Amino acid sequence: MGLTPGTKIPEFMLPDQDGRNFSSLEVVGKKPLVVFFYPRDHTPGCTREVCAFRDNYEAFQEMGAEVVGISSDSQRSHGKFAAAYRLPFRLLSDEDQKVRKLFGVKGSFFNLLPGRETFVADSKGIIRLVFNSMDPAGHMKQALKALKEAQIS
Repeated sequence: MGLTPGTKIPEFMLPDQDGRNFSSLEVVGKKPLVVFFYPRDHTPGCTREVCAFRDNYEAFQEMGAEVVGISSDSQRSHGKFAAAYRLPFRLLSDEDQKVRKLFGVKGSFFNLLPGRETFVADSKGIIRLVFNSMDPAGHMKQALKALKEAQIS
């Protein structure tokens, strides 16, 4: 079963596109965190999704949020993907899919494709949004909306 709103975001550590480890402990409890899981680097839908987060990254920064993308692609693949689209946030490599399983992200199309799911945790580390859709268009918008709502409450 996946994570649900109102629960604490789990602790995890993964390497990014530059080989540096990202630990959720660096962020959780200090500022909001947006974690989006996507199926694969360099695919049309995933490129649209990461570019939507890139194009609106300043809005996330203004709200004090950290944004990270996670897929099972290698650090090297992430490096090429991040460079090709000038991504200002970190892409984390979850090659063994342990973090995907920790979050309970389900596959799609009879589990043939890794799922696409976005989680937003507030500055206390409490999950405010779990958005699951294979349509890449709504993830960034839903994440921004959840962050704005978290600031109001």
